[in-house]
Amino acid sequence: MNFSQPIPLHSLATLLDATIEGDPQILVKGLNEIHMVEPGDLTFADHPKYYQKALDSKASVILIDQKVDFPIGKALLIHSDPFEAYISLVRQFHPFQPSSSMISPLAVIGEGTVVQPGVFIGNDVVIGKNCLIHANVSIYDHTIIGDRVIIHSGSVLGADAYYFQNHQGHYRKLESCGKVIVGNDVEIGALCAIDKGVSAETYIGDGTKMDNHVQIGHDTHIGRNCLIGAHSAIAGVTTLEDNVILWARVSINKDLVIGKGAVLLATSSVSKSLEGGKTYFGAPAIEARAKWRELVALKQLPDLLQKLHSLLKD
Repeated sequence: MNFSQPIPLHSLATLLDATIEGDPQILVKGLNEIHMVEPGDLTFADHPKYYQKALDSKASVILIDQKVDFPIGKALLIHSDPFEAYISLVRQFHPFQPSSSMISPLAVIGEGTVVQPGVFIGNDVVIGKNCLIHANVSIYDHTIIGDRVIIHSGSVLGADAYYFQNHQGHYRKLESCGKVIVGNDVEIGALCAIDKGVSAETYIGDGTKMDNHVQIGHDTHIGRNCLIGAHSAIAGVTTLEDNVILWARVSINKDLVIGKGAVLLATSSVSKSLEGGKTYFGAPAIEARAKWRELVALKQLPDLLQKLHSLLKD
């Protein structure tokens, strides 16, 4: 999330009652969680196992709970509870805006777009030309949709990221300040859910088509011309490169990359990144030809055990 204009670090320190190590005049352009940081961003780290990742990231400022050595050109913003301090900045600079109507007057809807009854369109939503938004779709604030997009009934674009921190026996919510961006010529089936980025964007590339009941997690990047079958679930911060095909009920874990042109057969589960241009199957998914050989061998196992038992008796 970018601020409307860069903010000097000392101003954020005053706002949070935090102390600075480094240049207090550094200009902070926005907030980002660790997976999406860019130069000029502020990110946070509240456990030693995350310190080095944050310090080595592109972030210019690390909101942290103790003084540590830090690289030249960066700065520390020290606060006893970095998680809560980060959330307070989200609330300050990206507050929730209640809607007073089903279609916000702050939304921009392109020429030729049809919006069916019962659709909710939030604040600062942008929808392109010649789209068709079917009944009872919900499009949360700040979502951006391209031209010639079809969204079927009951789908939700822009719900919060599923991101919680276990803290003293309960879960604290990392409040989302990102958005969803949908390219041109995309079709989204009925009852799909596309979560917004925690602080950046969840992106659906041009020409991608989704069947019904598809879940897309926060900060996921779907490439161009992908096909995603019914009941598939893609966890956060995952990348599907162009022309990937997921058949029905495919599950993909977080922080993975599925290479260009890969095909995942129905009911597969993915636990590691996969090369493009190959077909995969199974749980965990492996190349389909290897999986078929494995299944054939498994099917033969009872007969082999019976033969072995007979030989041992003789």
